Order: sequence, then C-alpha cells, then structure tokens
Amino acid sequence: MYRIKQMKYFKPLYPFILGWIILLLSQSFAPISLVNGILQLVLFALVVCIPIWRTERLSFVDIGWPWGLVVIGLITILLGEGYSWRVWAIGGAYLFIGLRMGLAALTYWRKGYLQKELPRYQYQRIRWERQGKTNTQLAMQVDAIMQGLANASFLAFPAFIIAANPNPHFSTLEVLSLLLWVSSFVVETIADKQKANFLKEMKKQGQQNKVCDVGFWQYIRHPNYFAEWMVWNALIIAAVPSWLALKEQESLLVWIILGLGLLFISRLMYATLVYYTGAKPSEYYSLKKRPDYEAYTQKVNMFFPGPPKK
Repeated sequence: MYRIKQMKYFKPLYPFILGWIILLLSQSFAPISLVNGILQLVLFALVVCIPIWRTERLSFVDIGWPWGLVVIGLITILLGEGYSWRVWAIGGAYLFIGLRMGLAALTYWRKGYLQKELPRYQYQRIRWERQGKTNTQLAMQVDAIMQGLANASFLAFPAFIIAANPNPHFSTLEVLSLLLWVSSFVVETIADKQKANFLKEMKKQGQQNKVCDVGFWQYIRHPNYFAEWMVWNALIIAAVPSWLALKEQESLLVWIILGLGLLFISRLMYATLVYYTGAKPSEYYSLKKRPDYEAYTQKVNMFFPGPPKK
C-alpha cells in the first residue's frame, strides 16, 4: 500500500521519460539528446533540486527551466548537422527565449523575491493537498525533475528536428511560422508593458488592487500567457517541414511518435500556462485580492482573445 501511494508522486514523470527515450532510440537524435539530457539533469540538480531541498521553496524552477532552454539552444548550434542558417535560426530562438526569462529570474533572485515562495508555487501545495500528496518535499523534487525532463524531451523536439534538416531552402510554412513567432513576442512584450504602465498609474493615483483592463487586457485576461503559448506553437509549425523530411531517415514508428510529440508540446504548454503555473493559480489569488476581479472574469475571456461579454 505504501508503494502504491508513493507511485502517484512519480506518475507525472512518465510521459517525459518516454519522450527522452524516443529521442535516444532515434537514428538522428541519439547523440545530441544524450548530451542534452545529461546537462539538463546536472543543471536542475545544482540549480533547482538542491536549493529546493535546502529552502523548501519550489520557485527555483523559474531559474532552472529557462536556463535549460539556453542549454538546448547552445547544444543545437554546436551539434546540429542540418543547414547552417536553419541551425543558427532555431538555436538562436531558444537562446532568446531562455535568456529573456533566465536573466529576469536571476534579477528576481538577486533582489530577494525568491526568499519567499512565488504565488503560483504556493498554489501547488493546494493542488497537492487536493490530490492527497502529503510528502511536500518529495512532491517538490518530482516537480523539479519533471521540468528538467521536459527540457530533455518534448521541449527539445522542435530544436533538434529543425536543426537536422539539410535543405538549404526555407519553405513557406517556415517563413510564416517565423512571422508568427516574432508577432507573438511583440504581443507578449506590449501586454507586459501595458500592465506595468497601468499599475504604475494606479500607484500614482493611490489606488491599490485594481484590475488591469486596458489594451490587450480588455480582450483577454492573460494576453501574455496566450502569446507565450503561440511562441511555442510557432516553433511546432516551423518544425513540420523538417519532420516530414525525416521520414526517410527514421523508422515509421519513431517518425510518427516524433510527430505526435510535436503536437503534444502545444497541449503541454497550454496545460502549463492555464492550469499548472499560469492563469488558474494567478486568478485564484486575484479573486482573493482584487474586489473587481470576479466581474472582470465574467466579462473577459480567460485565455483565448475575444470581444468583451455584455
């Protein structure tokens, strides 16, 4: 009975272990995936797992996860065997995503914001309690390892698949995905700026706990999370032509699973940005903190943009 209870803690790791195994069994990605997986596990052990064990705070994931994306970008550039411009493009995209969030996380750490648990990770304890997980230290370590395995498996799929494509010509789909990737980052940046300006103005007026409903925020409650999801969808779309080109190099089973893995990334990031560390945890505390937030939720869509409801 004790073993059965313990197994539920490790269940979230299984899909990511399977994803890493698929990469290791493929003819095209075994060496690069082995290097990436080892580096991800070492990075998370030093930067995330040990600090969590010492402080009992899960927030260190915010440092490890983006720097893990930096590792993927560097490995892709160094070991990618496809067309050089394509290798540098996808490697640079991962470096940009990782450094953008990783440097911000280090700034938070230096300023002392990680001296207490971030709200989205406080919410994790509520989720564990609902699931009957009483061993908080074990649950935190499993969550941390899961993030590292995600970097070792599915989140590396687009980078490795694109970097293996030797075709010197970029397809229309790749160009369109690049435009989607750039525009999504622009939307995310503008949304963050709009909220920062709103909060600054409210502070100047002496008003606290007001709901930001200006700019993109009047059409969607979490435009930054939606834009981040679209960033990953753009990477998935960009990988499709390269995935099709792999059909002659991989066994049919591995090739199909790699394609399904690409689709799974969209579902994975949606679940993360809505339920895991995104919209739901944020709104749990906003409803407690902001008196007008409940009315805002009834008027504005949570994740997908749309006109305000009457």
